[in-house]
Amino acid sequence: MKRRQFMLAGAGLGAGMLSAPRLSLAQGRTVLRVIPQADLAVLDPGITTATVTRNHGFMVFDTLYGMNAAGEPVPEMVGAQEVSEDGKTWTLRLREGLRFHDGEPVRAEDCVASLRRWARRDPFGKTLMAVTDELSAVDDRTLRFRLKRAFPLLPQALAKTTPYTPFIMPARILPADPNAAITEMVGSGPFRFLPEERLPGARVAYSRFDGYVPRGEGTPGISAGPKVVHVERVEWNIVPDASTAQAAMQQGEMDWWERPIPDLLPLLRRDRSLKVEITNRSGTMAFLQFNHLHPPFNNVAIRRLVLSAINQDDYAAAMGGSDTSLQGGKVGIFLPGGPMATEAGLEAMARRTDFDQLRRELAEAGYKNEPVVMLVGTDSPVNNAASEVTADLLRKMGFNVDYRAMDWGSVVQRRTSQQPPDKGGWNLFAVSADGDYFVDPTVVPSIRANGKDAWIGWPDSPAIEALYRDWFLAPGQEQRKAIARDLQLQTLKDVTWIPVGQVFLPTVLRQNVSGVLPGFIKFWNVRKS
Repeated sequence: MKRRQFMLAGAGLGAGMLSAPRLSLAQGRTVLRVIPQADLAVLDPGITTATVTRNHGFMVFDTLYGMNAAGEPVPEMVGAQEVSEDGKTWTLRLREGLRFHDGEPVRAEDCVASLRRWARRDPFGKTLMAVTDELSAVDDRTLRFRLKRAFPLLPQALAKTTPYTPFIMPARILPADPNAAITEMVGSGPFRFLPEERLPGARVAYSRFDGYVPRGEGTPGISAGPKVVHVERVEWNIVPDASTAQAAMQQGEMDWWERPIPDLLPLLRRDRSLKVEITNRSGTMAFLQFNHLHPPFNNVAIRRLVLSAINQDDYAAAMGGSDTSLQGGKVGIFLPGGPMATEAGLEAMARRTDFDQLRRELAEAGYKNEPVVMLVGTDSPVNNAASEVTADLLRKMGFNVDYRAMDWGSVVQRRTSQQPPDKGGWNLFAVSADGDYFVDPTVVPSIRANGKDAWIGWPDSPAIEALYRDWFLAPGQEQRKAIARDLQLQTLKDVTWIPVGQVFLPTVLRQNVSGVLPGFIKFWNVRKS
């Protein structure tokens, strides 16, 4: 068997698999076959910030509010809302006909339980709950927030599309332990997860949920509006080899490749059976995440030396390939062009290249040549490219780099470990996310610095935490922008994490696929002719 045939067979592709009776629908218009950005290693979107798990979550689950095309929160599962004159009481009534995949109606008590679980992890959720006196179910279709003070951002919190996302789940499946994963994928979203068809590392399958009730009004947006499904099934086929994925697209074995590598884009553009489109205009932003619990990056002087040698142009070129139109410019901790964007403090990335001097300063800062365990997801093109640039830089600076190449799903699982690097932990990884993860402090996953309660890496900076709280208390947008500037300056001073670049990556579709919505990848509104 040739190498490509073996890869396709392992992914659940190839003529033998396609002709099997139980997958016969895959030959027609009713099945959308997709190559996602990575394997779905973690199913529960309530315990990970992995983008691929967020994408899976939006297929299976729904949210009380959604984001329209302008990025504004609007009701989704909510049919009606009532806000008291003082802004302290929000009464939300669910739309009629909402049901979970097991046939049970969606009740207000499910919403309350789901939001409480979400708020234990999500920074925005924690902020909302800190100003909440009471969250309760008034009746089966009505839930109520009683707040300590007015919190106008409440709909924005409940419409959040970035991990952790406030998905609504049946109360009965939620574990008491907030760190435990749910064991059933039962939601009320437009697709049902098919656990019996999941092949880890190869395939994930979903079927249309015929009991789903889309909103009757509005226009499909980022996560809002009518979610109308036009296909019977969606299959995610994990194809880590780029040349294999390219051939599968060109031969019609796949319909959609979420994130092709930039080097193949010229070839893909020449194929008239395909279309190459940029659907996510916020692009993809990459950053370096340090582990602050263990040497050497528990030492801020060492982190500052790394920051001083960063050249974002190197990262943009590696992540975007030779096509300079795919490369972004300077990147801070907020989305360039977004409401909180600033270049304040970016001069700290001084692009230093005197590596002899850097090695001397590294030793003076206290580096003792301990191995730097770097987790690298080789099947994620952007993460892999950013990792290669980082490893090369660290070696030139004099770090003893222990380069751990693995699939991205394994990185997602290992990075949660707080153990020392030589006992299953880690020191550093490069990661990327959609640009909408970086719009403002409500969504940036790595913005908090509250120690063991912070995101992976667990930085501790009281100054950052104070600014984070001040941002939410600011009376207006101009004050928030000023605090965002200070947040960026403090983040770069403490070097809790480092933004390294932005790229605008196209997605690849067969010509017979239409209706793809802007923003993150989603499968309602999509047609296959």
